[in-house]
Amino acid sequence: MAASKNIHRHGGLVLLCTMMGTLCQIGEGQIRYSVPEETDKGTVVGNVSKDLGLESRELADRGVRIVSRGRSQLFSLNPRSGSLVTAGRIDREELCAQSAPCLVNINILVEDKGKLFGVEIEITDINDNNPKFHVEDLEVKINEIAAPGARYPLPEAVDPDVGINSLQSYQLSPNQHFSLHLQTGDDGTINPELVLERTLDREEEPTHHLVLTASDGGNPRRSSTALIQVTVLDTNDNAPVFDQPVYRVKVLENVAPGTLLLTVRASDPDEGANGKVTYKFRKVNEKQSLLFHLHENTGELTVAKNLDYEECSLYEMEIQAEDVGALLGRSKVIIMVEDVNDNRPEVTITSLFNPVMENSLPGTVIAFLNVHDRDSGKNGQVVCSIHENLPFKLEKSIDNYYRLVTWKYLDREKVSMYNITVIASDLGVPPLSTETCIALIVADTNDNPPRFPHTSYTAYIPENNLRGASIFSLTAHDPDSQENAQVTYSVSEDTIQGVPLSSYISINSDTGVLYALQSFDFEKIQDLQLLVVASDSGSPPLSSNVSLSLFVLDQNDNAPEILYPGLPTDGSTGVELAPRTAEPGYLVTKVVAVDRDSGQNAWLSYRLLKASEPGLFSVGLHTGEVRTARTLLDRDALKQNLVMAVQDHGQPPLSATVTLTVAVANSIPEVLADLSSISTPGTPEDSDLTLYLVVAVAVVSCVFLVFVIVLLALRLQRWHKSRQFQGSRGGLTPAPPSHFVGIDGVQAFLQTYSHEVSLTSGSQTSHIIFPQPNYADMLINQESSERNDSLLTSIDFHESKDEDACAQTGEPGAPRLAQPQSAFRGSLSPPYPLHRYIQGKEGSFHRLELASKSIWNPEYPQHGASL
Repeated sequence: MAASKNIHRHGGLVLLCTMMGTLCQIGEGQIRYSVPEETDKGTVVGNVSKDLGLESRELADRGVRIVSRGRSQLFSLNPRSGSLVTAGRIDREELCAQSAPCLVNINILVEDKGKLFGVEIEITDINDNNPKFHVEDLEVKINEIAAPGARYPLPEAVDPDVGINSLQSYQLSPNQHFSLHLQTGDDGTINPELVLERTLDREEEPTHHLVLTASDGGNPRRSSTALIQVTVLDTNDNAPVFDQPVYRVKVLENVAPGTLLLTVRASDPDEGANGKVTYKFRKVNEKQSLLFHLHENTGELTVAKNLDYEECSLYEMEIQAEDVGALLGRSKVIIMVEDVNDNRPEVTITSLFNPVMENSLPGTVIAFLNVHDRDSGKNGQVVCSIHENLPFKLEKSIDNYYRLVTWKYLDREKVSMYNITVIASDLGVPPLSTETCIALIVADTNDNPPRFPHTSYTAYIPENNLRGASIFSLTAHDPDSQENAQVTYSVSEDTIQGVPLSSYISINSDTGVLYALQSFDFEKIQDLQLLVVASDSGSPPLSSNVSLSLFVLDQNDNAPEILYPGLPTDGSTGVELAPRTAEPGYLVTKVVAVDRDSGQNAWLSYRLLKASEPGLFSVGLHTGEVRTARTLLDRDALKQNLVMAVQDHGQPPLSATVTLTVAVANSIPEVLADLSSISTPGTPEDSDLTLYLVVAVAVVSCVFLVFVIVLLALRLQRWHKSRQFQGSRGGLTPAPPSHFVGIDGVQAFLQTYSHEVSLTSGSQTSHIIFPQPNYADMLINQESSERNDSLLTSIDFHESKDEDACAQTGEPGAPRLAQPQSAFRGSLSPPYPLHRYIQGKEGSFHRLELASKSIWNPEYPQHGASL
């Protein structure tokens, strides 16, 4: 209660000391404050933010904190005011005992600057402890023969305070036999002694009761008392005497309990019981009394418990020797504990910046480390190191602090985590070391674009694929992590044949799988060139691209298409002519077919499925040429029907068929005579057509004889005029028709037709082809052309003279049959002169020369035919 009143009484003094805490710089980064002990929690010690040149609101942002070692934190930082305040009650006596001044060192870390500041705080003493005697009741034995002036030591009081607040004086209660004498030692301690003023007489007064009061110099004063009983003894006139006034001994801190330190000896010249001496500690604290043992009779001083140099390196105590007559002798014992390297260095991670970005600059602070060794001298000197093959190094900071910093750039893709082992070794013999492992994670930055395993890719897809079918899969790898490694795929914008590429192909942005949005047709698109882009999700995102060639594979999805002979569009029937005088191998006609597929799907073969006269005709397997297999006989029918099949080599194969009608005759009159026996295949009105043909043959025969003479006369006259005209022009030779023509890029030969006649019977039209006996001759001279034109003029009632001139001279107005180019597969045989005649519905005859894919007469479009 008195202590509490004293604290409140000195509240003003505490506040004044707090407000006047001194700040001084001791070396670089050293700050000093002072604060009285026993202050309340939260008492301001000093303004740290001001002394460090920081604003109070910046303390948390800059990571300012206390990193001092210790069992408990005595101080803390107020983040609002930026002041250093007490974290609890501070007892100076507990911290520093009798040491003066009492200094507490802490370290303040500014993380963003990577600096440490040392702070030294002095704990000033207040008078909060009373002087205290170790014993409250003391018995002092004095021989009655003791002469006045004899001195007897009295128990000393202990005051944990220092300075003026410590023990200052003793007072003895008034009496007539004793007085008090105070003796000041070398160390400043006050030793009270009881002084005999008058001779004692045991018979008069055997005991005397005194009161010893110890007082300090504080304000207010504090004191305590001890009761002293003086017993008067009979005569014993010699006190024990030690052989040494001071005993000194050195001992290692690791000695085992029970080890003998020294033996004290005191002698008493008295004889008998008065000369027997006993030993005991006189001035020793509680801790020392537990560590050492003094044998009462022998004076042997031994170690009772393990010593620890780090706790105390020097012990000082007094030993007294007493005989039976209560005479005393005193001696001092000083025990010096020598350090042994028995403590390993301690490494404390005070601050760790984890994880660290891989793009951190060299010199970036990773951690602050504090090393400490409780030993002293070289045993307490610590050296820290790490492995040299790491991109980090240790730098010495103030006191025993180290900074772990980078010394080169990090790469997370090579090493994503480092186990840094810090080795702290002291300089003792033998040295002791401690290893501390720091697990440092390297954080990722988006410094790697996605990579494709190959620079280009090739994929194949069969045509007629299903929509939405998977085509190909691409995968790009990004060595980064998390969102920096999340790859999305896309296809660059482009157009194909004027259509956006996105209408053909799509890609899954997450998996990189390509899908077909349309069914591809090889005949339209053979290949696609794509550019696939892979982008990560970093900030900023990185990307790379790769080219993909997509080839469409042909499938056998097109049946062969027969170009010649083609089915007429006007309902007429084409007839091929084979003279009865034809030799075996005579080329009757040629079937021309194409296949829009490619490769073996477009390889065509021809075969004869059905014939009216088996064995009469043969077909070239690869050429499609229809030739006579034997000599034609009179018994062979005039009309021969051939069914031919054209088949490709695809899987499965596709085919097409065509029906050919071959007329076997040597001349046109023979054909006209037997025309009534020829009927159009597949026509439902065969009986009516026969009647019409017979009538037509009769009429045509008569008309033919009448007009032959007229035509011959007209042609002779025209021939005569043309000869005169040609003579005036130097004579021009007509150019022969072309025998080598191409359609769609494929070269083919087709025979030239020199004469054609169309015979009409009723509503049906028959096509008759007459061979030229001399088929090796490919040129038609001018005279034969004139004769043929004259003959045709006499037959054709609808053809004008100008048209005859065009047909004769091969001018552009004359109809032509063009040979197919790229559509033909295989080769065609050399040209042979054939004649084709087309019979119109009205009985007119038209001469057409086969030189184009479509046979078409501008004046008679209904008589066109496809070749």
